[in-house]
Amino acid sequence: MTSKLRDFGIRTGSALLLGLVMLVALFYGGRWGLAAAVALIASLATVEFYALVRRDRRLPSELVGITAVIAMPFAAAAYGAVGLTAVVAMLVISAFFWQVMIRQIRLAETGTTMFGAVYVGFTLAHLVLIRELHGGMMLAFVMIVSIWVNDSFAYVFGSAFGKHRLAPRISPKKSWEGLIAGSIGTTGVWIAASALPGVELAIGWRIAIGLAASVAAAIGDLAESRIKREVGAKDSGTLLPGHGGFLDRFDSFIMVAIVTHYMLFAAGVR
Repeated sequence: MTSKLRDFGIRTGSALLLGLVMLVALFYGGRWGLAAAVALIASLATVEFYALVRRDRRLPSELVGITAVIAMPFAAAAYGAVGLTAVVAMLVISAFFWQVMIRQIRLAETGTTMFGAVYVGFTLAHLVLIRELHGGMMLAFVMIVSIWVNDSFAYVFGSAFGKHRLAPRISPKKSWEGLIAGSIGTTGVWIAASALPGVELAIGWRIAIGLAASVAAAIGDLAESRIKREVGAKDSGTLLPGHGGFLDRFDSFIMVAIVTHYMLFAAGVR
């Protein structure tokens, strides 16, 4: 139990530090400060993703992929969804140009290059899009807090009470009890969000967003675990104590950002 508490303390400390950096960028950095923070995090996570797939003998173009990942949040800040889409279009063109020019590169490598950039950069850039919505600063804040609560609740309750494995072949430590606890925590944060200025969503939409974000977080976590298992890696990196790498820490954030953005869009937030 002492070991679990120590691990939870290290995990929570690094999560809070990262959360603080993101919140400072969100509230004090303006759109460009937040874009810079997202670009930094996304580029480091993408470096880790490409390192993982290289263990599976893939040869992605880090130059093409990471350049696109860095450009995505800035394009989103400058031109919104249109700018983000334009960068994706340039990514596709650049990746295929790279394949045409280098004989050794096959379609699998080109697909890996594009997938890595979209999987990490395109999804995380939606945090910038959320900030630009009506009341977007508070909505982005709620999303960030809800992810932290989801991760904390899932870890604590899963460690203490988890008996039914969620996906034992992919991530043996994940449990249904942890998933339910994380979902309750995430949904609770969104329900309580009505107390914040600028959050004008109806209770039904706040519950729906909380539940959708919970599912997205679980899918993001399991998807990254599946990638690591396929290449025989325990962690995506070693930079974050208690988490491993940036991709390990932001695997759920990746999915939650894009799902939350489109749930808010469906709710009529513009």
